[in-house]
Amino acid sequence: MQFKYLPLLIFISISTQLINADSFPADEWEVISPSDVGVNNSSVESLISIAFDDSATQAVVIIKNGKIIGERYADGFNKNSHGTSWSMAKSYYAALIGISLERGEISSLDDPVSMYLDYFNDSRKVITIRDILNMSSGLNYPDHQHETMFFKSDQLKYSKKIKLQKEPNTLFEYNNVNSMLIGDILYKVTGKKADTLLKERILDPSNTKNYKLWKDEAGNTLTYCCIDMSAREYSRFGLLFARNGNWNGNQIIPKSYVDETFQVVWETPNWFTDHKRYYSMHWWVSNYTEESKIFNASGKFGQYIFVDRENDIVVTRITKYPQRDLGDIQKWGPLKTFSWLGVKTSIVISRFLLDTGIIKEGRNVVTPVTLEEGESSKFYKNYQDFIEGITALSN
Repeated sequence: MQFKYLPLLIFISISTQLINADSFPADEWEVISPSDVGVNNSSVESLISIAFDDSATQAVVIIKNGKIIGERYADGFNKNSHGTSWSMAKSYYAALIGISLERGEISSLDDPVSMYLDYFNDSRKVITIRDILNMSSGLNYPDHQHETMFFKSDQLKYSKKIKLQKEPNTLFEYNNVNSMLIGDILYKVTGKKADTLLKERILDPSNTKNYKLWKDEAGNTLTYCCIDMSAREYSRFGLLFARNGNWNGNQIIPKSYVDETFQVVWETPNWFTDHKRYYSMHWWVSNYTEESKIFNASGKFGQYIFVDRENDIVVTRITKYPQRDLGDIQKWGPLKTFSWLGVKTSIVISRFLLDTGIIKEGRNVVTPVTLEEGESSKFYKNYQDFIEGITALSN
């Protein structure tokens, strides 16, 4: 009699192993119960509630072992609704540097940038690729972090003119020009624009579809910002890093590059939270303890892809984004007139003119935009609780 239930126990054991085995989504993600992978449902619900305590939240997707164990969408949005990345894009394009290293297109992260960009053969010749990735290049750093280039027709031309201000590798300064220059380095070593490389080398191999990669009016890929896709699709990139750069047996990004990325290099300023954060290779570090190491791509208005590599957990949170398809080439039209007023003033004026219909999006005005309803507030106040909530998923 003691062997009566043995076949059932074996079946349950094998099923549990299959559920807990590493898996990858095909066209669609598999959705399972948190309990199927040993996670408390209350922990998942608590994490989602923290995110949606901020009305700016559009979507949250929680993934464990390659399967969705929780997700929620704001009213009027669904699993196919796009969000925009803002600076989460930095982590995407930085990954292409790792691939170029593996392919021998770039010799070393410690190569001077001047080996690849001839216009760096001045005082900037002391800057290395690693300095660019770690946001410690020493390039001129204004209060607006060079966000003003977002309003330029040729943003690469703007970036090329930024000169050395201080000794590299002595100070962390979050500088958008660093990221914009990545695209030019990649172009010089491959002959291809960064958006093409991203599609061919990361998005296609990870079966990522239905996205938009923004470019300026001069045709330069915006490698410091501006990738549009759904929360589920963003999560594929998180899973790729959670799996050491491997996608279903295909080593897309070298594991050595992922290992080097997931370290602590710089302690960062407490801009919006007292929760201690760090930075490395175009990724933020939200937690780095013996119990929990959580890295994340991060966007200006509260967009995040969190990765807990040791526990195979990915959590994506994006904010509300207007759902329209006007192309992927940024055009400012008459709004260009206000760019000299500075970032904050330009945003306020542009929002007013667009919201009131005085200026309409369309042929002359096309740009990724986060309206006030998608601008995070409470989420930043609850940031530490959210990080603790991710940690709780593996407890």
